[in-house]
Amino acid sequence: MGDHLKRLITALIATSALTGQVWAADLTVSAASSLTNAFKELAQDFEKQNGVKVLLNFAASGQLAQQIITGAPVDVFASADQETMDRLSEKQLIHSKDRINFASNELVVVVPVAAKSGLTKLEQLNSPTYQRAAIGLPASVPVGKYAQMVLQKQGLWLAIEAKMIGAQNVRQVLDYVARGEVDAGFVYATDAAIMRDKVKVAMHVPTDKKILYPMAPIVTSAQYSVAQKFTAFVQSEKGRAILKKYGFGSVSQ
Repeated sequence: MGDHLKRLITALIATSALTGQVWAADLTVSAASSLTNAFKELAQDFEKQNGVKVLLNFAASGQLAQQIITGAPVDVFASADQETMDRLSEKQLIHSKDRINFASNELVVVVPVAAKSGLTKLEQLNSPTYQRAAIGLPASVPVGKYAQMVLQKQGLWLAIEAKMIGAQNVRQVLDYVARGEVDAGFVYATDAAIMRDKVKVAMHVPTDKKILYPMAPIVTSAQYSVAQKFTAFVQSEKGRAILKKYGFGSVSQ
């Protein structure tokens, strides 16, 4: 071993001793955009308890699933809908025994906080008052898919579709509304709660199916046991308290 390498190893050991923190291999968690705030805190607590650095990757559930299917090195996937997780199950990229529903959410319509909105029914989105409405792209963004299903059921989709501004994920919808670039947008209740100074909930939108978030370790993970530990932590009393703090409901609600 060369002197330079010896000095480098000695320095690393000394640094670890000083910080009291030695990281194991990183754990990569891909999660739906609506989980951003909650999972950042969950990851910090998990790191402290387990000495594992958690790398977080947030995007639309469909986009994340496609990344995993095409070989992205992901250890845990948390989706905002069941159908996207089903795709990974069909590809045998998750074990059904390890798949769990860990949180619930609600669909809402938000408007800019300064808007004098009297929006109480979805039919009103078809009026001249609402020129533009933001929606997550239904093909890849679960919140957009939920919104489309509700609008189709009420026979409003074709009438309102021309007003729709597509977004890559739910947080982009929220940003469009917050900046006043659209008159309304479909997001989750948890998203609306983090921007109360810029958006307000005009109405809650009932969905046929309860919005449940599934999570599972990816079978190709090199850290499968650590991935299982992370999903268990999210379901723990501490994990549930963090999710509740950010407005997520339990799966039994």
